[in-house]
Amino acid sequence: MDRLRVLELYSGIGGMHYALKESTLAAEVVAAVDVNTTANEIYKHNFPNTPLLPKTIEGMTLQDFDKLNFDMILMSPPCQPFTRIGLQGDVTDPRTKSFLYILDLLPRLSKRPQFVLLENVKGFETSAARDALLNTLRQCDYSFQEFLITPTHLGIPNSRLRYFLIAKRKPGSFSFQTSEQIMEGFPKPLSSESANTLHNHPTPSESKSSGPIIFKMETAQELERKRNQDSQETVRRLQDFLHEEEDMDRYLLPPKTLLRYAVLMDIVQPSSRRSVCFTKGYGHYVEGTGSVLQSCVDVELESVFKSLELLSEDDQIKQLLLLKLRYFTPREIANLMGFPADFTFPEHISVKQQYRVLGNSLNVHVVSNLIRLMVS
Repeated sequence: MDRLRVLELYSGIGGMHYALKESTLAAEVVAAVDVNTTANEIYKHNFPNTPLLPKTIEGMTLQDFDKLNFDMILMSPPCQPFTRIGLQGDVTDPRTKSFLYILDLLPRLSKRPQFVLLENVKGFETSAARDALLNTLRQCDYSFQEFLITPTHLGIPNSRLRYFLIAKRKPGSFSFQTSEQIMEGFPKPLSSESANTLHNHPTPSESKSSGPIIFKMETAQELERKRNQDSQETVRRLQDFLHEEEDMDRYLLPPKTLLRYAVLMDIVQPSSRRSVCFTKGYGHYVEGTGSVLQSCVDVELESVFKSLELLSEDDQIKQLLLLKLRYFTPREIANLMGFPADFTFPEHISVKQQYRVLGNSLNVHVVSNLIRLMVS
């Protein structure tokens, strides 16, 4: 195969570019496009030789796209119109405008790309934007497959369930049996009878235990689900992704935060084989933005939370401080998301900004596997 020319849209901090590199495909990114100033600074810092266009996609004409003569589009359109905690404006959300513009351009390109890969949040699969995407791909004579994949399918201890689509221009076909249904996990080889995910996770409905709240604000069912995740030996432990820095105390949760949010936090240990999805609000907000790490593993979590509500505020804080709960560092989150060791941030990018752009990014390893699947 000749060296492929790749167009990276909504390039962010370069997650797609790193996935392309990891795939070992003979390819080059001929242009990256994004309007986020901070993300663009980070992208340019790590890929100084890649042409980076700091403009809106709608600001590019059909002729601009044709001149790039690309064979592949990698894109991760804005997820806010489709996220479950957002307004779900879908195609009426102004942030969807650029994506609809791409769909309008695709049939009119002088040379349609051979491959298309798209990433978005779970929720996109029920949107009108997704319907428009599939209709355009059919109109332009592409074969395609949709997926819902989380990094745990690759043995990575982080839940980040995302929608993916890979498309190949006909008469090209995929090396696996495609389905009109959305695949949950990577496809099984054509010769395999195994399940199409690398391992199965029990859902809350599958748990046989139920009962009263044990500690924090968890039911026995939820606790059992987490224990089942931690027993999945095909998933690596978090300790493999941790990275010590000179000043780790800066990541410790302050007493006021502990007191207010202790019962709402998802607490994990270095030996855990799970963590919840890290969002752009991590480090700034606590509830629902990502797991926190129990640094002091000599203290039993259950013993700290047992009868915690009966103590005075001062004693509650003393108890919680024993755990040495801290945020994962940006480098550790980057590790969990598959960014290589040579990925770095410019010195002037604040920790808050680092958390924000990582929360908006994607898992490099998952996309790398999908790129290989798409071109094979």
